[in-house]
Amino acid sequence: MLRTLKFQLPAIAWSILVLILCNLPISPENQSPIFFEGFDKMVHLGFFFILTVLLLFGKINQQNSYHYRPLTIVKIIIITAALGGGVELLQWKVFTYRSAEWWDFISDMLGVGAGIFSYLLLHRKSRIVEKA
Repeated sequence: MLRTLKFQLPAIAWSILVLILCNLPISPENQSPIFFEGFDKMVHLGFFFILTVLLLFGKINQQNSYHYRPLTIVKIIIITAALGGGVELLQWKVFTYRSAEWWDFISDMLGVGAGIFSYLLLHRKSRIVEKA
């Protein structure tokens, strides 16, 4: 298990960074023009898109192949849903200066979906190129 975990070190490090950043207090300066309504949702989407890509990249390196099993995709969805839900639970119960929102969790899962879709699209394109 430890041998396979080494391929996921970037994803693990990114997960820790996401946990930290999502639970930092927000200062009143966040009302500046660079922040806009929905900025938080876009950040959640980006965080989880990158996490999904890192998880898939680790799996590709572990297998030394771009082929995947549907179970791999299901595992990634479960792992990222647990992390996204955990962040929201922490914001709700522990870091009460942050607000837990369903929309944040939905944004997380949209990022996961975008990451998986990108992988599947590129995987299909690479298979088409191999056949040519």
